[in-house]
Amino acid sequence: MYQKKHIGCYGLIIGENKIVLIKKSKGAYTGKLDLPGGTIEHGETPEETVKREIMEEVGCAVSKMELFDATSCNIIWYCEKKKEEENLHHIGIIYKIEICSDNLKTGEDGYDSLGSAWYEIKDLKENQVSPLTWIQLQKLGYK
Repeated sequence: MYQKKHIGCYGLIIGENKIVLIKKSKGAYTGKLDLPGGTIEHGETPEETVKREIMEEVGCAVSKMELFDATSCNIIWYCEKKKEEENLHHIGIIYKIEICSDNLKTGEDGYDSLGSAWYEIKDLKENQVSPLTWIQLQKLGYK
């Protein structure tokens, strides 16, 4: 089994008991709802990463951000590209984010997001969201 480590930065955008999530189009979380965010590019700080990713996936600038958590989880999934199971160690640096607009990008980002939307937190189920998302909802006391 192939082992992979992924380190990314993600944004918690919450307001009025709703959260902004993206729907994943590929990778280990295909079809699931996930926090907007992604891989730290070479030379980027975590703060620069989350600002860039929020703009790419949500279509909004970040007006305020605060470091909230760093966490990880392991998942095993079948990687079509490699034609084998992958043991993914997913490490996330999580920021509480406020955005400049409520007009979210609803279309694809051309990479791994099918678009973003506001979701009622009370309606979300564990099997609908990525493990990192569920962990954060628990830490915030929603689940």
